[in-house]
Amino acid sequence: MITQPGQEIIIKDTHRGLWYVDGKMTKVLEAGRYEIPRAAFLGFKKQPKVEVVLVDMRERDLTIKGQEILTADKVAIRVSILVQFRVTDPRAALHTVANYEERLYSDVQLAARRSLATMMLEEILTNRNRLSEEILTDVKEAAAGYGVAIRRADVKDLVFPGNLQEIMNRVLAAERNSQAQLVEARTRAEVEQIEAQSRAESSRRQAEADAEARRLEQQAEAEAARLRAETETGIYEERQKAGDVLSQHPELLRLEELRTLQELARNANARIYIGFDKQWTASEDREMRG
Repeated sequence: MITQPGQEIIIKDTHRGLWYVDGKMTKVLEAGRYEIPRAAFLGFKKQPKVEVVLVDMRERDLTIKGQEILTADKVAIRVSILVQFRVTDPRAALHTVANYEERLYSDVQLAARRSLATMMLEEILTNRNRLSEEILTDVKEAAAGYGVAIRRADVKDLVFPGNLQEIMNRVLAAERNSQAQLVEARTRAEVEQIEAQSRAESSRRQAEADAEARRLEQQAEAEAARLRAETETGIYEERQKAGDVLSQHPELLRLEELRTLQELARNANARIYIGFDKQWTASEDREMRG
């Protein structure tokens, strides 16, 4: 508080000043240079008393430490809460409550008790954000009534009784182990599924390849059979044509017999067997000779 007449004051951007005349606030001073009025002769009247009170407008932290609170399932825990706030209305901050920091401390403390009293221990452990959000929602509107804006209210620490702490550590370790096993099992199942799908796909492709190979083989055999049939048909037709020509020209048949005998004569191993369709008797032979 500044009260010396004639004193010059400088208010920074980080602060605001409340100007009081004889105890009555008349204005809020923004950043700048100001001077307390000097005493002047006013006859029989007293010189008005001027006071200037500076209010810090910067964001600050307030820590509510080690509050022992019962949860909904009657477990006593100690909780520490970090609150980040700033004064937005300096007049309300100084006039509405006696001490806005102490009032904010009490409001956050009571909000934490109300929230924890409705939550089970397991829920507090697994969803700490909910506790922080409920405290912020509970206190935010009330703090605005005395010129304070709360940016966040976070649960900083949770402390349990010794035996409960050990139990919870075991539970958390078991949960982490269970989650790790679950992740491992899921990973193994996914790998096995992928391998099974790969084997099935490989088998399918092999079956398709085998079927295509059989189809091509059957197609090739059918084409070869068709060509053989066409060749044999052509040979048969050629033979038939040759037989027709020879039957019409016996001399050509005789020439073909002579050519065949000539080729056989060149082969030393060739044997020629001549059969007779009719056996001749001695009397018939004599008749033929006579």
